[in-house]
Amino acid sequence: MKSRCGAVLLLALAVPAATAEAGSLPAVKSSPGNEVPACVTPGRLLDYLKDRNPNLEPRFREVPVAYMRHGEELGVRWDYAFFQMVVETGSLSFQRTKGRAGDVSASQNNFAGLGATGGVPGESFPDISSGVKAHLQHLLMYAGDTISDPVAERTRKVQEWGVLTSWQKTFKGPITFTDLARKWAPGSNAYASMLQQVGERFYADFCARPDPEPQLVAEARKWRSDASPIASRAERTDSGPAERISGADLARQAVERARREGETARSGLGFNPSAASAPPAEQHTLSSLLAAVLPKSGAEEPAVQPPAASVQTVSAAGARPAALPKAPPAPKCRVWTASYGGLKSVIIRSVADQQVNYTVLDVNEGAEAREVEAYVAAYAKGGQKVAEFHNQSQALERAFELCPEG
Repeated sequence: MKSRCGAVLLLALAVPAATAEAGSLPAVKSSPGNEVPACVTPGRLLDYLKDRNPNLEPRFREVPVAYMRHGEELGVRWDYAFFQMVVETGSLSFQRTKGRAGDVSASQNNFAGLGATGGVPGESFPDISSGVKAHLQHLLMYAGDTISDPVAERTRKVQEWGVLTSWQKTFKGPITFTDLARKWAPGSNAYASMLQQVGERFYADFCARPDPEPQLVAEARKWRSDASPIASRAERTDSGPAERISGADLARQAVERARREGETARSGLGFNPSAASAPPAEQHTLSSLLAAVLPKSGAEEPAVQPPAASVQTVSAAGARPAALPKAPPAPKCRVWTASYGGLKSVIIRSVADQQVNYTVLDVNEGAEAREVEAYVAAYAKGGQKVAEFHNQSQALERAFELCPEG
């Protein structure tokens, strides 16, 4: 499959002969050690697109969000999929050199030239989300996955005909974007280099900038279901309360647990969701904006599942039924973590359902006020910044001092 913007891209991204072959690009499928860097956000990618294409259609603002949403859902290195989209569409201009239209038009929502060849316009998709998903599924197919019920007819046909089967069998390890480029644009040594150069410019010039629209991360991750609070309370025994743990120790445990589990879910530290009579008023789908910090204590069972020994069967008429165990009261406060990828941390205090929440939010230097404002507006209505720290460890320590039960 060849690039649909052919001549325009070869001129606009002119590749010197010495660098015609790209270095090793990442594997198509994401995995531990091959994750999309945290600095890649829809807001920064949108900023990059606008820089490359000042006349970007307003509706294409949704494109980076869709790549993040579907990319994380499907397990694809969606950053390089996005860079390929930039190459294939001429930064969503859908034009060749001198303003001439390419084979694919903007209205087709076809972001990878699927089915377009020799002047044939290729497939059309009903909306941006479908077009992005079709592209990512096609990449997964190249990487060796079988796509059930693919969005694109082109993907279905390539699978049915076994077009890639013999090629895929030549690889002993994961198929990379470098490998894919050689097959996608056979005979062209420049295609992989174009992907690499588009990516290198983003990482060099945009990754370190403050995210201009940090709220788009949460918008992209609305599909995720891992936003449920993860509970863990200091264990109590029949002999009395457990020894009080310092804020520093709790913070250290939280950070260690986050590293082991992976920072992929919002976490409330110290709250057993089954113990409360009802969930908090706002159960947001924050996904990887929010980091899992402590596991649920194995000693705590849901209140609706008491130990078998406590269950009594009474058959005598008029017998008094056995009393159900009382659910422990919900804690008065919780500690949460969230991140915009920065090194500094602030503590935001908010109240919901008569419960005080302390959120340790990682922010980017120079963008602290905007990121705090965006977070409060989305997840902590009426919240206030109460402290600021140089790193997350210091902030967590203080948060646990403010909320020991968290």
